[in-house]
Amino acid sequence: MTAPAILVEHLCKNFGTVVAVADVSFRIESGELVGFLGLNGAGKSTTMKILTTYLPASSGRATVAGFDVMHDSLDVRKKLGYLPESVPLPPEMRVEEYLRMRAQLKQVTGTDRQSRLDYCLDRSRTMGVRKRIIGTLSKGYRQRVGLADALISDPPVLILDEPLSGLDPVQQEETLKTITELRGQHTVLFSSHQLSDVEKICDRVLMIHRGQLQFDGTLSQIAKRTPSVILEVKANVDDAKKLFSTVEGVVDVQSASQSDGWQCFTLKMTDQRDVRESLARRCAEKGWGLRSLELRREKLEDTFLKVAYQRS
Repeated sequence: MTAPAILVEHLCKNFGTVVAVADVSFRIESGELVGFLGLNGAGKSTTMKILTTYLPASSGRATVAGFDVMHDSLDVRKKLGYLPESVPLPPEMRVEEYLRMRAQLKQVTGTDRQSRLDYCLDRSRTMGVRKRIIGTLSKGYRQRVGLADALISDPPVLILDEPLSGLDPVQQEETLKTITELRGQHTVLFSSHQLSDVEKICDRVLMIHRGQLQFDGTLSQIAKRTPSVILEVKANVDDAKKLFSTVEGVVDVQSASQSDGWQCFTLKMTDQRDVRESLARRCAEKGWGLRSLELRREKLEDTFLKVAYQRS
């Protein structure tokens, strides 16, 4: 059986009495593009630093490309590219000069070095600033240079911590396109606070909260969770609640007061059935006005908020 690209088993990290990562386990297969989500301080960066051998774990085990991050750290570093949230770049060097040095340090051979350098400059959209001094670049461009550095040795695994940080909307779209193009060629684990961006390019997400992994699943699994029906009717609240509760599949009816006699109701369902036609017919039979009727399926943001604020 082929080893996963990233394997984490019962990983823990303590800073004195502070528990940063608590018994986290997951696996990522080769070629997957996985989003890593959590509030500030949830444990994302700490987990990534352990995987990249920057920090030792307090307990547990983690492997990258089959190598143990504790016992085979040099082999791990050869197999991955890492973009930290704050990219440490020498301000006095020119972009191309710096990347050439990094390629040499990462043992990219002389015959391949120039072609690899050109490829990474093109992929990171930094070709136009290759002669610029790094210290004169904006944060967004420095972030792109960091991405080029992560790619320079063509590693099988990429760990990107907030790769969209500091980028303007156009740069964000370009960087998302680049990350999407890496799917299949590399295994990518990246963190972001931009849920909509994760939703655009990832098939799977991990969510961590207070050091514990709270969700590991695909976006399609989220979409298949039981939906809610949102509707606005002009009716007595108690009468409407009583009627809606009799609809097959409805397990809970919640109301929010509206003006001018219109009432907004949220109906929680037990399964995926679509009851909108039945609801519309019953409202018509009662002579109630119906202003809106929506089947709302769970999105990534809904799941994230439940994890972040421990909602049911």
